[in-house]
Amino acid sequence: MATVPLSRVDQHKPANFVQCPKVSTELLDFRETYWKKKDADETIQNSMDDAQEQIFLGLKQRVQAINQETCEAGDENSFFLCDIGEVHRLWAQWKQRLPRVQPFYAVKSNPNNRILTTLAELGANFDCASKSEIETVLRQGVDPSRIIYANPCKASSFIRFAQKCGVKKSTFDNVEELAKIKKFHPESELLLRIATDDSSAQCRLSTKYGCELERVDVLLAKVKELGLNLVGVSFHVGSGASDLSTFYNAVKDARYVFDRATTKFGLPELRLLDVGGGFQLDCFAESTEILNMGLDEFFPPTCGVDIIAEPGRYFCASSFTLACHVIAKRAVENKESMLYINDGVYGNMNCILFDHQDPNPRVLYHENQFHYRDFGSSSRVAVPECPYKVSIWGPTCDGLDCITKEHYMKFDLEIGDWLYFPNLGAYTSSAATQFNGFEQIVDVIYIESSHA
Repeated sequence: MATVPLSRVDQHKPANFVQCPKVSTELLDFRETYWKKKDADETIQNSMDDAQEQIFLGLKQRVQAINQETCEAGDENSFFLCDIGEVHRLWAQWKQRLPRVQPFYAVKSNPNNRILTTLAELGANFDCASKSEIETVLRQGVDPSRIIYANPCKASSFIRFAQKCGVKKSTFDNVEELAKIKKFHPESELLLRIATDDSSAQCRLSTKYGCELERVDVLLAKVKELGLNLVGVSFHVGSGASDLSTFYNAVKDARYVFDRATTKFGLPELRLLDVGGGFQLDCFAESTEILNMGLDEFFPPTCGVDIIAEPGRYFCASSFTLACHVIAKRAVENKESMLYINDGVYGNMNCILFDHQDPNPRVLYHENQFHYRDFGSSSRVAVPECPYKVSIWGPTCDGLDCITKEHYMKFDLEIGDWLYFPNLGAYTSSAATQFNGFEQIVDVIYIESSHA
């Protein structure tokens, strides 16, 4: 029998070598996916660790630079720290989970110039609701075609302003608005805003805006009569919705309007769907999964319809941290006290009243030590580790100016200490007032943590 020459590998096999079974392609694909995900998770974790470190250093440096005994009046005011790196991470997450949906950032949530510039550079467009917001975005060098005037009920002068600026995309939900648009901006690219079932939302919007489905025919007929350019449909499920199926149902309702416009009224094919806002970080994966399900069913990629959204808090809430100084203290009884800080519900925590938020105070500085990463330094409920019960109040003379009536601290906080409030970038500075003469345009410190 002829001898078969051994390959170089075969020559080095041990005598007890056992041939491994062939690995399936599916298993190889799984392993590759696993390691890619593991690497991605590690990258995200490293980015988050870097972010926490940079946030701490930024807060620390600012507080250390303030001497409350000698500083000028107002030098110890509250201040924000903004992490631009967080905006980048949120953008990447959006593009991963909603690749078909182009974000139009809701300027009302936080019109901070650095946020606007960063999002514009990343490729975001913008949702504006007023003349001032349009001006703010245009000052960033954004082309008017990247703006949607997403306010269904506009002043006539604002409509003329939009026409002058070249902002064409606009929403409406009533016949009277169509008459104004016909008169002042007839070349508008219109989206009919429909109502949604937002009964589970903390901030309901369909009680004020949106046409009920049974009234859609009236508006479609008026659009045709006036010869206006209807390009799509918009909706908003409200903020803080607990029933995420509202996304799916709203997309289904929008499909009805799309079909109705062409089949009954002979209007040109609609080409734009605006799925609004209401995206929250704590349930972003779940809500986007349901939204994608609706889009794939009613507006598949081959249908030729562009999808946009109006996220606001999604991009700015977790990008900002607010630091506040304890300016006064009033002892009530044993281990219980009232703390007064230099920001409140008339300032950057107006979100408590207007947006149903519940800011979470944490200890930043106490007895010459920083406690940024001591997440056990405060608690919403009574626990043995936090024996000091406090209520926290803002600086104005109004009894309504209360941040929390009951919170528990690890330390017996004193005048001169500092608290910080994470995730306070949405609907905060944008609605602050100067009630009682307190200046609420506070400083913002910027960092950019890693986001590769």
